Amino acid sequence: MTRTLFTLVIGTILAGIPAHAHHSFAAYYLEDQSVTIQGEVVEFHFRNPHAILVVNAKDADGVMRTYAAEFGGPSRLAQQGITKDTLRPGDMVIVTGSPGRVASDYKVHLKSVQRMSDGWSWSGGRRRR
Repeated sequence: MTRTLFTLVIGTILAGIPAHAHHSFAAYYLEDQSVTIQGEVVEFHFRNPHAILVVNAKDADGVMRTYAAEFGGPSRLAQQGITKDTLRPGDMVIVTGSPGRVASDYKVHLKSVQRMSDGWSWSGGRRRR
């Protein structure tokens, strides 16, 4: 009886704790579309759950915007040779990815990035030098 009561109490407590599930990129990005932006790296956040590349680039109307390009988690990127120092402020890059569902958020689900100064690039896990 004590074991059953203990199990019931623990189960009730655990049921009340919200699960932190990984979201689908399709919930936030138009995965069937593609955009390319060219600009200057402002910041590179190499952190969980996903790395974020912040880039200043002109939009389709020529207005300078700040874009947030989201891609893989740091552990996966590290396995592909990317570190917190791979992309640095001031680097000129070309980013291709899926646009955010809310255009005014200026978000991109990064599919590829190329650093213009030396031709280094990353494309969905395939890194080239």
